[in-house]
Amino acid sequence: MGVRGLQGFVGSTCPHICTVVNFKELAEHHRSKHPGCTPTIVVDAMCCLRYWYTPESWICGGQWREYFSALRDFVKTFTAVGIRLIFFFDGTVEQDKRDEWVKRRLKNNREISRIFHYIKSHKEQPGRNMFFIPSGLAIFTRFALKSLGQETLCSLQEADYEVASYGLQNNCLGILGEDTDYLIYDTCPYFSISELCLDSLDTVMLCREKLCESLDISLADLPLLACLLGNDIIPEGMFESFRYKCLSSYTSVKENFDKKGNIILAVADHISKVLRLHQGEKKLEEMLPLGPNKALFYKGVASYLLPGQKSPWFFQKPKGLITLDKEVGSMSSAPESKQEVPMCTDPESKQGVPLCTDPDSKQGIPMCTDAESKQGVPMCTDPESKQGVPMWTNPESKQGVPVCTDPESKQGVPMCTDPESKQGVPMWTNPESKQGVPVCTDPESKQGVLVSTDPDSKQAVPVCIDPGSKEGFLLCTHPESKQGVPMCTHPEFKQGDPVCTHPESTQGDPVCTYPESKQGVPMYAYSEYRQGVPMCTYSESKQGVPMCTHTEFKQKSPLGADPEFKLEAPICTNPGINQEDLVNMEPEIKQQVTMVSDPEILKIARAHHVQAESYLVYNIMSSGEIECSNTLEDALDQALPSQAFVYRPVRQRVYSLLLGGGEDGASTCPTVKEWFVYSGNPLRHPDLVRPLQMNIPGGTPSLKLLWLNQDAGIQARRLDALLGCFDLSSSREELQAVENPFKALCCLLTYLFVQVDTLCLEDLHAFIAQALCLQGKPTVQLIDLQLDYIDARAVQLGSLLVRGLTTLVLVNSACGFPWRMSDFMPWNVFDGKLFHQKYLQSEKGCTVEALVEQNEIDSMSLTIGEDTPLPGGPTDAHQLEEDRPARR
Repeated sequence: MGVRGLQGFVGSTCPHICTVVNFKELAEHHRSKHPGCTPTIVVDAMCCLRYWYTPESWICGGQWREYFSALRDFVKTFTAVGIRLIFFFDGTVEQDKRDEWVKRRLKNNREISRIFHYIKSHKEQPGRNMFFIPSGLAIFTRFALKSLGQETLCSLQEADYEVASYGLQNNCLGILGEDTDYLIYDTCPYFSISELCLDSLDTVMLCREKLCESLDISLADLPLLACLLGNDIIPEGMFESFRYKCLSSYTSVKENFDKKGNIILAVADHISKVLRLHQGEKKLEEMLPLGPNKALFYKGVASYLLPGQKSPWFFQKPKGLITLDKEVGSMSSAPESKQEVPMCTDPESKQGVPLCTDPDSKQGIPMCTDAESKQGVPMCTDPESKQGVPMWTNPESKQGVPVCTDPESKQGVPMCTDPESKQGVPMWTNPESKQGVPVCTDPESKQGVLVSTDPDSKQAVPVCIDPGSKEGFLLCTHPESKQGVPMCTHPEFKQGDPVCTHPESTQGDPVCTYPESKQGVPMYAYSEYRQGVPMCTYSESKQGVPMCTHTEFKQKSPLGADPEFKLEAPICTNPGINQEDLVNMEPEIKQQVTMVSDPEILKIARAHHVQAESYLVYNIMSSGEIECSNTLEDALDQALPSQAFVYRPVRQRVYSLLLGGGEDGASTCPTVKEWFVYSGNPLRHPDLVRPLQMNIPGGTPSLKLLWLNQDAGIQARRLDALLGCFDLSSSREELQAVENPFKALCCLLTYLFVQVDTLCLEDLHAFIAQALCLQGKPTVQLIDLQLDYIDARAVQLGSLLVRGLTTLVLVNSACGFPWRMSDFMPWNVFDGKLFHQKYLQSEKGCTVEALVEQNEIDSMSLTIGEDTPLPGGPTDAHQLEEDRPARR
């Protein structure tokens, strides 16, 4: 996280940047300086998870009671000295940082593989050097802090930006985290969570002013330095050669410093001694090898500018005056600009004509005044009429081109000379190629149409310009509408094919005509086969999806859909980087096209998201894109499917509920992009997942009904919707009879054992026994619990259940909270070590009574005896055991 190499540089090369401070003393000083203002620390919670998770056991799914206790102690310590804490969590992954997110997930996959290899070899938990945070830790930490009365917020953009903004705008005592980006932001002081001693409240403050002093740069230069070194937006390799060039010319290389340290010093030296000489006079792309990454680089620098802040690297000072040519005889004052302008004498009219200086030839060129803009325009002399004609200068060739006035727009249009008629013809200039294209007048619309010469027929053919790619496409006339239709040329046959323009992306797609409907259908080009495949466009998302035609039924269905299981295979569209100039851009929440059009519903979803009261709901409704990080899953164990697939049907029904708009929602709502980590997924692109139709008695209720209606019977409808997401509507009565907090757990276990056929009765015994026994055990007893050994399959089962609990959070949020969130918080229903113990005992054949430690189980409709039915499942436990495979 943060700036590449900066953390190590601060620790080894510039240790004086780090100062030991005491929070209690800082708070007292803050109160004396700001009377009546409570000292506030903004906490980047995602950076603190590793610090907060102090339990010794982490491999079994999480020691949640112990973890909750540690969080409570953390909060109490700061509250005791009068310090207010505000916690920020990541609420989204911005597109600019998706590549970095993927890179870390793939790295985590390799770490998890090593963890399972170690477990299988040693039958024990690896050391802390291989520590991996339990699945769902970030999600459940939000709810733990809220239950402790803490203000907890979830970001709408990159969390570190919101943390830095909040700290600056609210005069906070400081930021607590572990991210070198906080050394770059010009905000309140930055404190290290890793150096915090909770007993004494001592920690280390990292001073950005001392960092600048050491590097001989200013605070405003830090964003530029961060991007040249590489961060979460700018890949480290983008400026690798530039950094080595800086190092080779750096004359103050420190022999006792490491290579990375000297590189940081060299880049900072280049900023202070080379770039600063031209600051404000030259653009960054003129001083740095930005190439095609110009827009990305500008965006990277701008991402550090907090509201109201500007960068001196984004503005240009006025250029120096151009020296006038010696032939200039007199000066005139322009009425608009009030500046003096050189004059020359027109040989025909004998009148004075203003001159401008050609920057290339350094010669004076006559000017005329444009009637609209009141600005001077260069002129050339028409050889026929001997009259002055306004000129337009081609930026590529630097040559003047005559201009005619468009009668409609009253604006000047460049002209070229027709070789046949010898007359001037208006031209249109392609902004990409900078080349002029002749224009002819359409006799119907009376509007100008671009023209290109067909190399075969030598005749002029109308052309249209794609607004996305800026490329010209030949037009053919549609026989029905008599309108021009773009054509693309097939690379193999060199023949033109009609094209339609995508309404959202404005890019042209080739069209093929179906013989039965006579209608044009967009085509998708497969590079491997060089063939066009028809596409269908989703009405909501406006995205094209390749179609295949079933040879038997002649029906078209989107590619990537498994005809048997209806599960989507990944389909990727590389969006590319929008190469626009982002100068003066401040990071802000962009006005975006959301998946849900109802502003009232979207506002509620947004509020729940910001207040950290829901999970993924707003992401689905706003961007239609969600992600799930790594889970402790054994990639070599093919018997247990990944949690990404186990809970996908539940998510698909949630998509139908959130995006479908009520009845028949699944048939109209768009696909959702899922970035879920599982074995074999290279994460090059998201999985496009379609919604599933819900089976709810009385039909699928609208979100307004579920979220806004407070009538007495609505809570029952909310529960119907929740059970419908798990496809357990038929088990409603049995689940209603179960006491809290076991009701939600029974719902989850019923779904799991119906969905995953490799789970066996012993697994069910272990899950239920640990939940029952957990209720009567104090935290100290759970801490002291010792395991005989660690089983790899039990590790994955523990993570599978916890991911199920996070799925319950999603479903409960989407359905209007029919259940209390506390009923499926893991510290109330799950303990990793306790489950592992019950799993090992069950595997050895322990009796039910021994597993539950003689706890009463009569209150539960779901029992682990041999005569009570499983809700929604087999009617006999023996049948369940026979249907399941034997334990390995």
